[in-house]
Order: sequence, then C-alpha cells, then structure tokens
Amino acid sequence: MNHFDRVEPARTALIVVDLQQAYVAEGQPFASGSARAIVPNVNRLSAATRAAGGRVFFLRQTFTDEPPQALPEWQQRVSPKVRLAREAVRAGGAAHGLYEGLEVRPDDVTIDKYRYSAFARHSSRLEDELRAAGTDTVIIVGAATNVCCESTARDAFMLGFRVFFISDATAALTDEEHNAALLNLRAVFADLRSTSEMLELLAVTA
Repeated sequence: MNHFDRVEPARTALIVVDLQQAYVAEGQPFASGSARAIVPNVNRLSAATRAAGGRVFFLRQTFTDEPPQALPEWQQRVSPKVRLAREAVRAGGAAHGLYEGLEVRPDDVTIDKYRYSAFARHSSRLEDELRAAGTDTVIIVGAATNVCCESTARDAFMLGFRVFFISDATAALTDEEHNAALLNLRAVFADLRSTSEMLELLAVTA
C-alpha cells in the first residue's frame, strides 16, 4: 500500500487523461455522463496544482495509421464500434480536441498519446517531459478509470514515479469498472485520494 504524507509541488505534475470531446461532450457516441461529472473536480485540481507550483499535462488519445505510433494490424481487427471510436480521435478531428469545459491555461502542456498508457513504447513524450522537469510525483485524473488512467498509473509506478490517483476525478462507463480499478490501484500502485484530500495536500505543501 502506498501512502505519501506530502508532495513537493515543483516536482509534481497533474496528468489529465483523455478528457476529449469524443469521450465527454454530450451527443458524442462514446461520451459518458460520469466523465462530464468529474470535470469540475479536474478543474479544481488543475488550478491548485498550478498555484502550488506544479505543472498540468492534458493527454489526448490519438489514432493514426503512421508507424511507429500506428497500432499493430491484429489490434485493428476489432468491432465496428471500436473502429468508429478510433476514427473519432484522429488528430485534427473535431472530437479529438479537449473537452470545452476544461480550464486549460497557456503554460499547460497538451500531448497526444497513441497507446492506453502514456508511458508505453511509441505512446507519447510524457516521460521525457516529466524527467526533464525533475518531476517525481504524478496525480492521475480523467477517463476511463479502468483503461487509460489505470494503465498510465501502473506504468508510472513501475517507472519510479510516486502516483496519486483521484477517486472522484476519474470516471469509467460503469461503477463496477471504476471501483474494480480503484481496488487494484490502491492495493499496489497508487495512493488513492479524493479531490478534497488532494487539494488539502497541495495547499499544505505549497
């Protein structure tokens, strides 16, 4: 079990996972109300992280046919629904962009990722950005809890980052999926916190 009593804000980054139009905006075929519901908490955590001296990164799930970021051919033999979801997050598409309700600031960093985990090979430049800034602690928020958030959190742990995972600023399609992921993460990979607990910790150590 991981439990961290404090954070060093200058070495801390908030990682906002895949809160894009495709997965959040009302009317999009793969959006969920649970993802929209967490946006206020994500905005509160973003503001607190900046105020404390930390950095905020927004990740965008991105699909491409260009190697090496392209998925292997066998992973592309999927259902029509999954193919439609992937097409929705091609770079440049309207649904690929960050959800309009997110409060994004000029100093924040937006990064495209091409795998569920931002730290997987050929996925993104996130690890390079964090290492260059001397970051040793990440706070994970976003969607989906049990897919991209959990994958990114697990790999962050294995790469030596201290991981906070925010229970009410992450969302899955069902409560069952959300809670199962939280149980796995709390047991081994992350310090599980609520938004209010994380805000207190950032304020105390700012």
